[in-house]
Amino acid sequence: MKDQKWKKLFFLLLGVIVACIVVLFVLMNIPATDKEYILENIKEENYVPFKIQTDKQDLNKLINHYLKKEGLTGGIDYQVILNEEVELYGLIPVFSQDIQLKLTFEPRILDNGDIELQQKSISVGQLQLPVSFVLKLIEDKYKLPEGVTIHPGEERIYVSLQKMKLKSDVKVKVDEFNLKTDDIRFSLFVPVKD
Repeated sequence: MKDQKWKKLFFLLLGVIVACIVVLFVLMNIPATDKEYILENIKEENYVPFKIQTDKQDLNKLINHYLKKEGLTGGIDYQVILNEEVELYGLIPVFSQDIQLKLTFEPRILDNGDIELQQKSISVGQLQLPVSFVLKLIEDKYKLPEGVTIHPGEERIYVSLQKMKLKSDVKVKVDEFNLKTDDIRFSLFVPVKD
């Protein structure tokens, strides 16, 4: 009788531990996005909006200058190029060699002005590696800008412009991001304090 009670308690404890692990796994895979963040935190009387229109060539210069200036390329060189899609070129250390990497992403504007990059194609030298593995490797090895989150299991990158720290508390919202027609428009919200 005593052995039966011990076995029941053991399996009950084991079930609770497995349930906790499953719940934690599910919660870790749910994206932590707050779609209304920029709209709720920008009150019109506190910010002046400025509309900006640019092209891929100028935005390429700005993105890669920012990555270099902020030291985000780190010990592993990488760059972002806007063509028909968003392209990431870099090197991945494998054993004692660096292997060339190219990822392409399809950009999508979210309602809150952030950008989601859905992975479209990948080439890693001549290796055939799973996309989730390569994205996890990038997440671990590359120093990413604040507000950029990689979701390897979903094969996407989330670019939260509201979380990026800009001087003078300026906020950014993407209005249009069509690379095929080179139509790139942003709203800058500059704070005005009395």
